[in-house]
Amino acid sequence: MSISTRTGDGGSTALMYGKRVSKEDPRVGAYGSVDELNAALGLARSLAKQAAKGLLEKIQKALVGLMGELAVAPEDINRYEADGYARLQDADLDVLDREIAKMERAAPKAKGWSTPGDSTAGAALDLARTVCRRAEREIWKLEKAQGSIRSLVPRYLNRLSDLLWLLERATENKAPKKRRKQS
Repeated sequence: MSISTRTGDGGSTALMYGKRVSKEDPRVGAYGSVDELNAALGLARSLAKQAAKGLLEKIQKALVGLMGELAVAPEDINRYEADGYARLQDADLDVLDREIAKMERAAPKAKGWSTPGDSTAGAALDLARTVCRRAEREIWKLEKAQGSIRSLVPRYLNRLSDLLWLLERATENKAPKKRRKQS
């Protein structure tokens, strides 16, 4: 079977289990943004210090479950669960909360803004953070349009963007006095 089915050439796509929707559907925007986030995290992980690689991979695996969950029409979510597919779990959010707390204890308090790009690894984390913020906005659009999002999902993405900001600071070893303030 070819990856090129041509069924999307007219502006629609299939959700998991076959329901067709417009490519402009908020659900497609939401899972597409999470897919972009996962790709950005893959880039960041490939450039990250060894200490961060395991955490970033764990996050990527959680995002695979989230993408799957988002690619299912609300009426098919029970089937998705019965088929044993992964979903984002409270434990995934707990991982982020623990890492944030640990990093905040170790990092000096930030003041002001900085310009991304002091290193390739740091820039990749900043890019992933901004893609994460966009994915969160797309999730809220989906929630507003269809009302089918578990509260865990936007909380997870909100926390993930915070963690990515902290990881970027740690990667760059940025103390407030070394950060370049923007006017």
